[in-house]
Amino acid sequence: MINWRKIRKIAGYSRLLVLCCVMTMSVQAQEFMAVKDVQEGMTGYAKTVVHGTAIETFPVKIIGVMKNSGPSGDLVLAEFSGPLIERSGGIAQGMSGSPVYINGKLLGAVAYGWSFTKSRLGMITPITDMVKLWNVPNENEMRPFNAREASLIPITTPLMTSGLDSASLQWFVGKLPQYRFHPVAAPTSSGDGASVALEPGSAVAAALMNGDMKMGAIGTVTYVDGDHIVAFGHPFLKKGSINYFMHNAYIFTIVNSLNTSFKLGSIGRETGVIEQDRGAGIAGRRNDLRPGIPVIIKATDEDTGTTLEKRVKIVEDNELTPVLASTAVYNTINKTLDRFGGGTVSLTYTIRGAGGTDRDITRHNMYYSSENINEKSIDELYNVLDMLKHNEFIAYPVLDIQMNVRVSQAKKTARIVDASAAPAVVAPGDEIYLKVKLHPYRGADETRILSFTVPKDQPPGEMILEIRGGGVTPLPYLIERQKYNLTDEILARLRHYKDFAELKKKIETEESNNDLVVEILDKNVSMVPDKKDTSDKVKIREKVENPTDSDLRKPHKKGAKEEKDTEAKTLVPTPYIILGDGQLTFQVVRPQEREKYRKKYRSAAGASAVMKAAIETAEGATKKDRKDSKTKNAEEAAAVSADTDTVIGSL
Repeated sequence: MINWRKIRKIAGYSRLLVLCCVMTMSVQAQEFMAVKDVQEGMTGYAKTVVHGTAIETFPVKIIGVMKNSGPSGDLVLAEFSGPLIERSGGIAQGMSGSPVYINGKLLGAVAYGWSFTKSRLGMITPITDMVKLWNVPNENEMRPFNAREASLIPITTPLMTSGLDSASLQWFVGKLPQYRFHPVAAPTSSGDGASVALEPGSAVAAALMNGDMKMGAIGTVTYVDGDHIVAFGHPFLKKGSINYFMHNAYIFTIVNSLNTSFKLGSIGRETGVIEQDRGAGIAGRRNDLRPGIPVIIKATDEDTGTTLEKRVKIVEDNELTPVLASTAVYNTINKTLDRFGGGTVSLTYTIRGAGGTDRDITRHNMYYSSENINEKSIDELYNVLDMLKHNEFIAYPVLDIQMNVRVSQAKKTARIVDASAAPAVVAPGDEIYLKVKLHPYRGADETRILSFTVPKDQPPGEMILEIRGGGVTPLPYLIERQKYNLTDEILARLRHYKDFAELKKKIETEESNNDLVVEILDKNVSMVPDKKDTSDKVKIREKVENPTDSDLRKPHKKGAKEEKDTEAKTLVPTPYIILGDGQLTFQVVRPQEREKYRKKYRSAAGASAVMKAAIETAEGATKKDRKDSKTKNAEEAAAVSADTDTVIGSL
């Protein structure tokens, strides 16, 4: 028997369930207003946060539509009013992205202002253009910004920072002048660690750096669909496809100024990723955290014993990564030293690249500056990262960066004051012993004994050995540079590598300033190619490592030797930055003629006293002296390159 009462009851429940679903869908769905439906005189409201995380509203009145005036198409001109606008002094920086509703429909985001109107007038980017960011447009779909009025300007997003000092921020801004950054040091909030659900009108941050130091732009969420959001209504840096860190934001207040007001806020908890930064705004996803690039910095002031270790995470980008990493290191050094001025820095760093250990770079170097050792400490890291990120061979995603820095006010330099060697007559493949005297700044003289092996293919005749510091360029090369007026830009253009492996090897094996170097000095060096001259010339192919110095990097030799895996060179690390250079002359003969020529040199009446002294002094270096010197050199090499117990770890 059919129980009709039960069936009617079930049907009632079903109708109720359907009704509830429809009501839920109507609550969750947000209808958009098309630009074609916008009429002058329409009124509505916008939502934003001016304190804490509470969303407030302010009235909006439509004035008209500005055809093709924005980076993505049309803009809607509107007037903003109400107590909130009066308190904030107009549309403030950080309000960009504030959603505008007309007749219950979402029209778009407050995005642009008009100069000299006290910011009561502004332009709205249509939401229909913004949601296209979820499906990355191709280049043909993206129009360049073509504002009709020169006074029409984006409501710039404030770059909030914490944990960074003014000197570091000034350096950061100077490296990226095209973005006209205006960083603002902001306080932190006790609720920064809390996760706040993002909704239209919420404050949101697109961060470039987080961790012990934070840096990012604060704006307003325009629309949320599940985990997808759009915000700002205009580009941040217009980087296209990117991976900024999405964060909650807490607003302290609106700061009024003569130029424009801005929201003062803190960058809170990381909640997702910003994947698009284009003309219509920024777009991203919640609950999708990206690893970024962990940067671990350990800085020690040897004079005070102060040591700081900082950990940050920075975005992956060819342009931004070198600057952000160097800024974090610079800031850590500044806070460790708590001073500006001269000194000596010893640095060791490792850059790990994705794709295997053959992409990893490890370097040690020392620098001295009489003016600002803090800034000098980051020059090399910035240059190497910039070279890796812009290399022509492979994409170079960075896994992490680790840097260990030790700084002292002491002037840790040593000048080469004397050198002698034996034997004076050699054959290809022979070993030469050199005795080099160093004079440390305000210290007692020290002696180093080095060995140099004559190349097996060295031709007979005169051979000049250059003894110098790793950062010193022989005088003939400097004269050649002046002769041809070779600027740093020209030298950079002459530099080239055959593949990434060669580039990596060049970076890792490049001399350090604390190296004592012995190498053959080419007398016929030339730094520019000369088609009329068929002689075997040496060409400069390297960029000057320190553009502020007058030194020039040593050129490679042309021909078969250029392709060798090893150069005829001796490098011995020391605890000093080595200054100065000198030359010793040797006679290269065939092996069977070696002893005959040595006897001639010893007994020749015309032999110079300097040569005789060199022979006698160097040959007087006993095996014990050589062993002791090698042991000392090895210990010093370990000391200057020691990387303490810094460990790569996750943030």
